[in-house]
Amino acid sequence: MRIETNTNSSFPSQVVSDEEKASLDYGIQVGRAIEGEWFQQGRSGNRYAKAYSNFHQLRLYARGEQSIAKYKDEMSINGDLSYLNLDWTPVAIVPKFVDIVVNGMSEKNYDINAVAQDPYSLKQRGDYQKAILRDINNKEALENFLKIGMNLYKTSNPEDLPASKEELDLYMQMNYKQQVEIAEEELINNVLSKNKYDQTKKRIAYDLAVLGIGASKTMFNKAEGITIDYVDPAYMVYSYTEDPNFEDIYYVGEVKSITIPELKKQYPNIPEEELLRIQQMPGNSQYITGWGNYDENTVQVMYFEYKTYHNQVFKIKKTDQGLEKALVKPDTFNPPENDNFDVVTRTIEVLYTGAKVLGNNYMLDWKLSENMTRPYADTTRVKMNYCISAPRIYKGRVESMVSKITGFADMIQLTHLKLQQVMSRLVPDGVFLDMDGLAEVDLGNGTTYNPAEALNMYFQTGSIVGRSLTQEGGINPGKVPVSELTSSSGQAKIQSLIGTYQYYLQMIRDVTGLNEARDGSMPEKDALVGLQKLAANASNVATRHMIDSLLFISLRICENISLRVSDTIINPLTRNSLQNSISNFNTETLQSLIDLQLHDFGIYLELEPEEEEKALLEQNIQVALKTGAIALSDAIDIREIKNTKLANQYIKLRQKQKIEREQQAAQQNIQAQAQANAKASEAAALSEVQKQQALTQEKVNIEQAKSQFEIQRMQTEAQIKRELMAEEFNYQMELAKARAGVEANREKEIEDRKDQRTRIQGTQQSELIDQRKNDLLPINFESEGNDELGGFDLGSL
Repeated sequence: MRIETNTNSSFPSQVVSDEEKASLDYGIQVGRAIEGEWFQQGRSGNRYAKAYSNFHQLRLYARGEQSIAKYKDEMSINGDLSYLNLDWTPVAIVPKFVDIVVNGMSEKNYDINAVAQDPYSLKQRGDYQKAILRDINNKEALENFLKIGMNLYKTSNPEDLPASKEELDLYMQMNYKQQVEIAEEELINNVLSKNKYDQTKKRIAYDLAVLGIGASKTMFNKAEGITIDYVDPAYMVYSYTEDPNFEDIYYVGEVKSITIPELKKQYPNIPEEELLRIQQMPGNSQYITGWGNYDENTVQVMYFEYKTYHNQVFKIKKTDQGLEKALVKPDTFNPPENDNFDVVTRTIEVLYTGAKVLGNNYMLDWKLSENMTRPYADTTRVKMNYCISAPRIYKGRVESMVSKITGFADMIQLTHLKLQQVMSRLVPDGVFLDMDGLAEVDLGNGTTYNPAEALNMYFQTGSIVGRSLTQEGGINPGKVPVSELTSSSGQAKIQSLIGTYQYYLQMIRDVTGLNEARDGSMPEKDALVGLQKLAANASNVATRHMIDSLLFISLRICENISLRVSDTIINPLTRNSLQNSISNFNTETLQSLIDLQLHDFGIYLELEPEEEEKALLEQNIQVALKTGAIALSDAIDIREIKNTKLANQYIKLRQKQKIEREQQAAQQNIQAQAQANAKASEAAALSEVQKQQALTQEKVNIEQAKSQFEIQRMQTEAQIKRELMAEEFNYQMELAKARAGVEANREKEIEDRKDQRTRIQGTQQSELIDQRKNDLLPINFESEGNDELGGFDLGSL
């Protein structure tokens, strides 16, 4: 079959039919084009070998095993090293900085957060939110119903309801989780754990620090399910890109060196004669490494993915019942216009997978990829199985942290060798012995100085015996027979080399951003703790791009796992294996696994906060605890929240609730005080009323008593009066009787006296008449001595 190619490209034309793209000839053309871009010698050399050599050198520097040939060339004189006895082992400076960065990246923990984004899940979330709002707005009425035994709350925990709509978002983030979301998170964590992604992540972090690029591959097969494989960037091939995340590449692959038996096992349909020709293919070592450890019994196979497009054609036919039926047609389907049906087309991205033996035209595999991962939001797009990131790529050239410091590492190594050279030429200080001066000295015991005796005395005591005068009495020029010889110690050179060593070490710190606060060096004794933390934080910022790339790869892997859930569930073997592994964690999610393929998820990584963020959060927690804004149980829950922003919002919410509680308590206190005052006033008034009532009652009682007493008195008085009146009446009667008797007696006496006077008067008149008649002397009618009348003595009156 004749395959058309682009005018300026060795790749075949993509504007061809789907059938032609699926042909083996088309795949061979794609494989040749990729091989030509990476393995053919051009003006700049073999692109693949050049990239591999560069990555290999960077890895040697990162291990402290770089070649020492350049150092020997620098130290030798015309290639002669016979006068040098040095330790050529490279100084392990670069590995120290690499380990600091890689370990820091590997310790960056995170939690996987799956959020269902399909319409059904969004509806469930919205209904739950509406139910909460309904409970918030009608809480007072619902509480009244609850008091009579009717629970009309829509939520299961009414006591945890947010107080307002503003708190609802925080409540939903912290408390709401659908069952399918929990199942999705457990599935992703299970797949990562099964594939030992923690170890793979460390290798990717190491590649990002050393090579400046990291990669992994997510696949699915019926035997193992979802697999996550580490991909060595040194063996990768990919299309030209300037995107740090390689999202615009249209082909990507890797070269693997496999044995003939393994090749036959993977592709059992290879003809024996073709297998023999592959085995006898000369010069295949240049396609893998070109190094001495090459295994002659292996062949190099390039496994690759190629992105192109397909035209999907649908025939929309109208039935007799007025319905429409869609029929899939090939992309070459182009019928004339017809009123009975319509033709609808759309273009979708597809992946073809291929495998080609390098240096040979034989194509091991070329087919439309199975189990392609497509985002639910746009099913016309397809995602590569490779996740690649190079944060500092420019015009296709990758830059890494190690590549920026190899020059300084070389200068440190040369300085170290120079320091060894200077130190090897150092000689100790000596002494000068004046033999003539020794001969003039008499020790007093009949012997004279000898050199051995003089040196022993000098080295043991530091003292020496000498003579100022000779035996003849002259001046002795050798009066001090032993004197020190100070050699050139090279101390200035050593200090200069140490300063140079420190300079290049500081240059590495400056270039990488790994300052003393992070590389384990002893900080200055006068440096404040706050400044050290700021310096460490600045160092973390300098390497943030590598952490972001590692997190991007991890996130893409999680998304690919999520999109491959349907492949796992459709296959019975992988579904049973997945359900058995999930059941170890949460048996309630087993039923949700069946529905996972019906949902669309957004995958997020909740990072563990930095130490500075943790310290600030802990400080806020302690302040909140001291002020009583939160309880100890709240502090424990807050420390478990990975998102510091969410944790601080939770603290603010608790503080706001505390203020509201205090205000409510104060209002209740005011109301209680007012009620107490009102009750006190009411009690006082009631007491006063009762007092007045008591006083009044007492007065009434007194008055009643008085009245009763008065009545009784009056009754008694009346009784007495009646008795007195009766007695008086009796007395009056008696008196009246007495008076009547006296009156009668008096009247009788009067009558009697009147009668007596009449008699006396008659007597007297008779006597007067008799006197006149007889003319007698005057008669004295006063009785002398005869004045007692009826026993009544007038003299007693």
